[in-house]
Amino acid sequence: MCGIAGKIKFNNQIVEPEDLYQMTAAIAHRGPDDEGIWISPDKKVGLGHRRLAIIDLTSAGHQPMSWLNERYWIVFNGEIYNFQQIRRKLEKENFKFSSKTDTEVILALYHKHKENCLKHLRGMFAFAIWDDEEKILFAARDRIGKKPFKYYWDAHNFIFASELKAILTQPEYRREPDYEAIHHYLSFQYAPAPMTGFKNIKKLLPGHYFKINVVQKKFEIKRYWEIDYSQKLNLSEDEWKEKIFQKLEESVKMRLISDVSLGAFLSGGIDSSAVVAMMAKLSAKPVKTFSIGFKEKKFDETNYAKIIANKFKTEHAEFVVEPKAIEILPKLVWNFEEPYADSSALPVFYLSKLTRQSVKVALNGDGGDENFAGYTRYLIFQKYLSLKKLTTIIKNPHRLIPKLAAEKIKLLKRIKKTARNISLSQSKFYFALISYFQEETKVNLYRDEFSNEIFPKSSSIMEKYWSDSQKPPKDYLDKILYADFHTYLCDDLLVKVDIATMAVALENRSPLLDHEFVELCAKIPQELKLTARGEKKYIFKKALEPILPREIIYRKKMGFGVPLNEWLRGELNKFAEEIILSQKALARGIFKPEKLKKFVAEHTENHADHGFRLWALLTLELWFREFFD
Repeated sequence: MCGIAGKIKFNNQIVEPEDLYQMTAAIAHRGPDDEGIWISPDKKVGLGHRRLAIIDLTSAGHQPMSWLNERYWIVFNGEIYNFQQIRRKLEKENFKFSSKTDTEVILALYHKHKENCLKHLRGMFAFAIWDDEEKILFAARDRIGKKPFKYYWDAHNFIFASELKAILTQPEYRREPDYEAIHHYLSFQYAPAPMTGFKNIKKLLPGHYFKINVVQKKFEIKRYWEIDYSQKLNLSEDEWKEKIFQKLEESVKMRLISDVSLGAFLSGGIDSSAVVAMMAKLSAKPVKTFSIGFKEKKFDETNYAKIIANKFKTEHAEFVVEPKAIEILPKLVWNFEEPYADSSALPVFYLSKLTRQSVKVALNGDGGDENFAGYTRYLIFQKYLSLKKLTTIIKNPHRLIPKLAAEKIKLLKRIKKTARNISLSQSKFYFALISYFQEETKVNLYRDEFSNEIFPKSSSIMEKYWSDSQKPPKDYLDKILYADFHTYLCDDLLVKVDIATMAVALENRSPLLDHEFVELCAKIPQELKLTARGEKKYIFKKALEPILPREIIYRKKMGFGVPLNEWLRGELNKFAEEIILSQKALARGIFKPEKLKKFVAEHTENHADHGFRLWALLTLELWFREFFD
C-alpha cells in the first residue's frame, strides 16, 4: 500500500527531481517507510513513490522498480493477492525474480501480456508502467475502484498521482473549482467520477486502463472489466449457501497474506462480523478487532461488536466519538481533498487511527450491501414499483379521500409529493431517493446567475449508469446495484476508507469486494437477495447461519451513521452557522444569502431536519478555504 506520482513533459521542458519530490512529499502519509523517484534518460518522464511496506519488508521492494535491464519502470499502489501463484507459473517459463514482491510480478506479467496482464490480477491496485523502449506509459485501476488514480492532461503535460494534492504542487496546473462537480456533490455528497471538484483534474474510472504514446502524443482510455448481471445461475438455496460460504472463505484467506500484523474493523453488523468469523477460523492467533461508537445510543453498535468479539475471542478495542471531534474537520477536508460530505468519514478516521496503534493492515466488511441488496432504499424502490400502477389515482388524492379535514392538509401535501415521485421514471425516482439536496431545493438555494450557468451543463449521472453498460441489467434490482457499484460504492465508500486509512498509514482490505466474489454475487437471482416479502440480503444471511449468532444476522440494520441533527442543534450549531453564513461563504456567489439563512434557521429551530445538508454546506465552505483561499 503506497502513494504513486508521475509526470510527462511533451514540450522542450524537462522533468526536474524537485517536481517529483514535491509530489511525493504531498502524499508522504500514504507511505512513511520509503521514498523513491526515477527520471528517464531524456528527462521527459518521471515517476515518484512513497512506500508502506507490507510484503517483502526489505529494500528489494523499493520503488520505482525496474525490470528487464531497466526497460520497464513501475510505481504501484495496492496488493495483488494471487501474486505467488502467478509467480510460480512464470518461473516455470524461466522468468527470473530478484524480490519477493507482487510489484515485480506485475512487471513480468506486463512484459508477457501487455494490457491483458490485468485479467490475471486479483486484488486492489493503481499502477503506472513506463516502457522505455516503446515510449509508452500504461496505467490501470482495479476493477472495483479500491485504489485511487487521478490525473491532469494538457497539450504539454501529463501529471498523475494517488491523491490530487500531489498534482496541486505542480506549477503547470492552475487551480480552479469545477462548479458542475459541486452541483452534483450537493446531490450525492461526493464528486462523481471522473470529476474531482477541480477543473481538468480527473479520476480514472474503476476497471479502466489508459495508454499514452509519448512519441505520437496519443492518449487512449479503455474499459477492461465490468459487472455482468446477465449470467444468472439456477441453483438451489443450499447450493447458493455453499458457493457463497466457500468463496467468502477463499477471499478472506487470500487477504491474510502479509509480513506485518493484521486486524479487522468490527461494527457488529453482518458483513464485518462474517469477515471476523472467517479470520478467526483461518488464524492461529486471536484476531485483533476494532470498533467505534457514539454516546447517542441509537447510533451506537458497540454492544453488537462485543457479541462477536466475545464469541470469537478476539483482542478487542473500541473508541467513542463525541462532537468535539469536529476539531479535526479542517484536517479531514484536506485529507479528502475533493468536496466530500459523508459524515461517517469522521468515525472511520478515528477508527483507523485507533487500529493503526496495533496493526498495519485491517480487513473490513465493505461491499456486503452492494452485493446482496442490504440498503433500505432497495426496499423502498421495490415498494415504488408496486405502487406505480396506482399513480393515476394517487396523483388526484381527492378521488381517494373526497373530504379532508383542515388538519389533514399536511397529509394531503405529503400524498401529492409522493405521487409526483411515483410518477417518475425508475432512474429519476432512484436519483430523488438517494439525493441529499433535491433538484428543487438546489434551485431554491442557488443564486439565479449560478443556476443559469450550471443547469444547462448539468447531466444526469444516475441516468447514465442506469443504461450505460455493455450488458445492461434487465431486473430492476440489478440496475440499482449496477448504478451503486459505479457511483456510491467507488466514489463515496471506497474513497472514505482509502483516505481515512492511508492518512494514518493503515492498509485496508475488503474481502467482500474481491472481484471473483462480486462476479459470483452478480449471478444470484434478485429474489434471493431482496425477497418478495421485503427481506434484504436473504441468501447471504442464510449462508452465514452456521457461523454467526442469529441476533447478529437478523437484527435491524443501523448503518454507520453520525448524529448530525443532534450535533448541529447542539455543540456544533454555532460553529456551523458561523462558517456557512460567513461573508466569505456568501461572497462565493453560489447561494442566495436569505434562502441560506432560512435553511439554517429551520434546522436550528427544529422545524426541519437538515443535518446532512448543513454538513455538506459546512464541508464545502471549508474545502473552498483549504484549497482556494
